[in-house]
Amino acid sequence: MSLTGLAAPHPDDTIAAVSSAPGPGERAIVRVSGPKARAVVGAVFTAGGGEPAGSGQSLVPGSVRLSGVHSPLPADLYVFPGPRSYTGQDLCELHTVGATPLVERLVADLLAAGARPARPGEFTLRAFLTGKLDLPRAEAVHAVIAAGTDADLRPALAQLAGGVSGPLEAVRDDLLNLLADTEAALDFADEDIKFVGKPEALTRLAAALARLANVRRQLDSRTVSGRPVRVALVGLPNAGKSSLFNALGGGPDALVSPEAGTTRDYLTKRLALGGVPVELVDTAGWQDAGDTIAEQAQRLGREQAGGADVAVWCAEPGAAFDPADEARLAATGAVVLKARTKADRGSGVRGQGSGEAGPSTSVVTAGGTDSLRGALTEAVLALARPPLAPSQSRCRHHLDACTRNLQAAHRGVLLDDPPEVVAVGLRAALDQLGELVGAVYTPDLLDRIFSRFCIGK
Repeated sequence: MSLTGLAAPHPDDTIAAVSSAPGPGERAIVRVSGPKARAVVGAVFTAGGGEPAGSGQSLVPGSVRLSGVHSPLPADLYVFPGPRSYTGQDLCELHTVGATPLVERLVADLLAAGARPARPGEFTLRAFLTGKLDLPRAEAVHAVIAAGTDADLRPALAQLAGGVSGPLEAVRDDLLNLLADTEAALDFADEDIKFVGKPEALTRLAAALARLANVRRQLDSRTVSGRPVRVALVGLPNAGKSSLFNALGGGPDALVSPEAGTTRDYLTKRLALGGVPVELVDTAGWQDAGDTIAEQAQRLGREQAGGADVAVWCAEPGAAFDPADEARLAATGAVVLKARTKADRGSGVRGQGSGEAGPSTSVVTAGGTDSLRGALTEAVLALARPPLAPSQSRCRHHLDACTRNLQAAHRGVLLDDPPEVVAVGLRAALDQLGELVGAVYTPDLLDRIFSRFCIGK
């Protein structure tokens, strides 16, 4: 069996694992699920009033007594009776102090009381197997946990709330009814009874195709962000790059001096634009290297500019945007934004070169900085759209296959093909939708999805 143990164990085993983040903390959460959850927890937990654990209350204050530990630890027991729990089974959570050695001892005592260690993602797997979550929602749980920014979190929460599952379930329900009507017509083919007319069938198939196309557009509008978007400030020496770096970054991180060539090394700072993580880079000014250190600074600056997703080309009033420099930047593949700096010193701009001069900024008066930040945000959002939960490629595959089969069924109805031909297309489309939402699944598919989860989720 290719499964990493997720589907092989019996789903009625009682499982236990730490559900909170690893490492020390103010509070740790240990989760237990299964038919013996209350009995297993009762072996270590004592209610504050001497009541047995699992008295039906949803919250029971008390303590846990651990083997080898003299004093009991304060703890709260949360009881979620099945089937109205996350896993669909009796589920208990012990909330206690987050000292790692004590939490490990607590889990060991729960295992000794009859539980077994949970596998990665097994709590969410049980939620899927008991019908509490479908596969897109289960995958969204992983995406919510892994989200590092608001841009990551928003689409994951939308998918968890049914942003993908809702439209697909509606399509699936209507196609099941349409297939039933189509197959019923086969049973009464000799009696000339029509269970669904041609116009109605075409309308229902067109509606299903439109809904699938809408979901597909949502998928196509998002790409997976694997790293921060790199934004490099480039230009001639003393062009105001370091001052702009400080203004955009919100702090005096770069040394600022009226003397040209102050920046020898490059500086980086993490920030967020439009909810997308960004790495802002201040580079050394373009110039001929006069010594070994300057030569190294120029090399590092070129490397940073070459690896940037967005290059902000800075030039002070009166300086030209040289076409040769523009060609050099364009060769890196970066999105190039032009910015005039030191606008408070004058407006005598020679717009040599192609394109517009870009926003004029002044860190002294703070003028134009918001305009530049807005242009940067637009460029960053275009490069790093928020990701969908990890089901993106799987959803695309099944959606495309489902669409092809529905188009074949629609063509069959339009050309008055026999009902058997139309039914074949409908069944194939439903099979794809079933695999997408998890109504049809294989152990290998569950392995690919739930093995990505951490233990305790």
